[in-house]
Amino acid sequence: MRVMGLDPGLRNLGWGVIDVDGTRLRHVANGVLHTDGKADLASRLLQLHVQLEAVLRAQRPDCAAVEQTFVNKDAVATLKLGHARAIALLVPAQAGLTVGEYAPNAVKKAVVGVGKAAKVQVDHMVRMQLPGVQIESPDAADALAVALCHAFHMQSSGRLEAALRAAG
Repeated sequence: MRVMGLDPGLRNLGWGVIDVDGTRLRHVANGVLHTDGKADLASRLLQLHVQLEAVLRAQRPDCAAVEQTFVNKDAVATLKLGHARAIALLVPAQAGLTVGEYAPNAVKKAVVGVGKAAKVQVDHMVRMQLPGVQIESPDAADALAVALCHAFHMQSSGRLEAALRAAG
């Protein structure tokens, strides 16, 4: 199964794709989508939409996962992040993919083991889980962490379902 992780951002939207085969994980690709910071909001959202559609067509994931927005002190920045997150949810849904959503602390806990891990710890553990990966940026590392979190969640759900069927 091919999983795409997305780390929403209006200026930089990170993406990462992994292949999952049982418990084996393999890096496929990662990158960052950029928008013109001088353009109006609608134009920037369109830029993200077009770029993300192209990545989806090129990478052909089976499912996607998006990091949830955390609310910070700057309400305007949070709202803009929410718009970018909407694009990250919309584009995979338009392609017919199921889209998982994970809180930032859930992603960190799944990948690092600690919900309040620093970005450098997340980056390190992504590299440990995907040996030899070349990560384009911290946003791409976060996106790969979201993909890993989704893969771990799917693996756990599958094991639970199998155990329930066996207990019958």
